[in-house]
Amino acid sequence: MTGGGVPYRQPTDVAEALRVQEELRPLVDLVGPGPTAPATVAGLDVAYAESGDRLAAAVTVLDAATLDVVDEAVSVGRPAFDYVPGLFAFRELPALLAALERLAVRPDLLVCDGHGLAHPRRFGLACHLGLVTGLPAIGVGKTPLVGVWDEPAVERGAWTPLRDGGEVVGRVLRTRDGVKPVFVSVGHRMSLDNAVDRALALTPRFRLPETTRTADRLCRRALSAARAAAAPDDNGGPAASA
Repeated sequence: MTGGGVPYRQPTDVAEALRVQEELRPLVDLVGPGPTAPATVAGLDVAYAESGDRLAAAVTVLDAATLDVVDEAVSVGRPAFDYVPGLFAFRELPALLAALERLAVRPDLLVCDGHGLAHPRRFGLACHLGLVTGLPAIGVGKTPLVGVWDEPAVERGAWTPLRDGGEVVGRVLRTRDGVKPVFVSVGHRMSLDNAVDRALALTPRFRLPETTRTADRLCRRALSAARAAAAPDDNGGPAASA
């Protein structure tokens, strides 16, 4: 699944992580235009155990026309990096890449539950993931990471620019009438116009994209199953697996 991208490099400390972001950022394609009629679209999400020391990464591939799930994969493991604001991708990317490798269907577009260009160093998860996989990628975040904006009109499809330091880094998009907006940004090989169009196509009924909703359910199920498998039985040992 990572064919056509740059090799992933896991940093050992914060200084190296910052260097990796600075080195890779110029390689990101922020113009696109990207696929305007993708056949398949993948959602990616990660769930964490309450302790924070375990995670489940999930990828669901949807038929772009029907929004039915046509493939899915999970990877359960440990966070690969400490929790550091702005470096969150390094905690999750190894598990997400492992899940992507288990897919039978190569998606035409990746939709991350997070951000791309709308990042303090303009290199969020969607940028990093797109660059490593070589696939077009966008970020659709529930909450902003950076920037200021005006509230968009109340109608579905209304948007306003998301600006940071005088630069437009994304759009604040209303996906449902009168419901809180989402924050759309380019990850890799996509234009911002196309990223917004894809986000709207993936939100026919709810605020969040169907890609995010299905991936969220899958990673939570995987985490729950892993927790149950690790729980001791009545005799004090690990529970037997089915």
